[in-house]
Amino acid sequence: MTCRICGAATLPAGAKQGTHCRREFRYQRCPSCAFTFVANPWTDYAQIYNEAYSRGQGPDPWIDYVFELEHPARTVRIHEWRGIARLVNSLRPVNAQTKWIDFGCGNGGLVRHVRAAAGCQILGFEEGWVAGYARGFGIPILNESELAAHAGTCDVVTAVEVIEHVEDPVAVLRRIRTLLKPGGLLFLTTGNAAPYRGRFLEWGYNVPEIHISFFEPATLRTALEKAGFRADFRGFLPGFDDILRYKILKNLKQREAGGWERLLPWPILTRL
Repeated sequence: MTCRICGAATLPAGAKQGTHCRREFRYQRCPSCAFTFVANPWTDYAQIYNEAYSRGQGPDPWIDYVFELEHPARTVRIHEWRGIARLVNSLRPVNAQTKWIDFGCGNGGLVRHVRAAAGCQILGFEEGWVAGYARGFGIPILNESELAAHAGTCDVVTAVEVIEHVEDPVAVLRRIRTLLKPGGLLFLTTGNAAPYRGRFLEWGYNVPEIHISFFEPATLRTALEKAGFRADFRGFLPGFDDILRYKILKNLKQREAGGWERLLPWPILTRL
């Protein structure tokens, strides 16, 4: 198989049994750009991203979308929302005129948080079951047919833990780029496969039913540049402490913010 990022020939990189749909998933790895991907992905998206998934009963048991919507001040996700808002503002100051789309917004929690905290024009885009549920909370989430009307209008697009879910990352990045004004900002997050190069199959982020594309920093740079972006890695920015705080607590299966976790020295821990 050829690489979906750079077009080079890829090599087999092992196989892993799914924990949810109970089938074997095969991996390919590109020796040129280090892109690793599931060669036979599960693509029944309506079945994958259904109500059970949103309630933590699917391939990712740490998903807690319904609780987050119903209790936004209690969920540990509030740290991530706050961190992303700080980080984006440090790169491109956000005001009432800022047009922002959160692409693959899940339950729209970031959209709701940023609207309240910054008062900017932020919309979500999502197609899973949770999008309909979130609209019931008054969160503005676009569907597929509505997204094209926003081409070339955005100052900011975020894609938080999205790119690992897609088969053709460059095509998705190109689509995101059409939403941005010239000079617009895309901020995205995804898992870093580089530290796990020698033990990829053991990596906890490797959930083959839903995570099908894996990147090292150089891989991500190549994908962004092929999509027409200028890739920029800025180091530890304002807000990273809160974003990583959420990820640590999520991996510890902590559901609610507060209590013991408030006592920890997060600025030090997250840099470590």
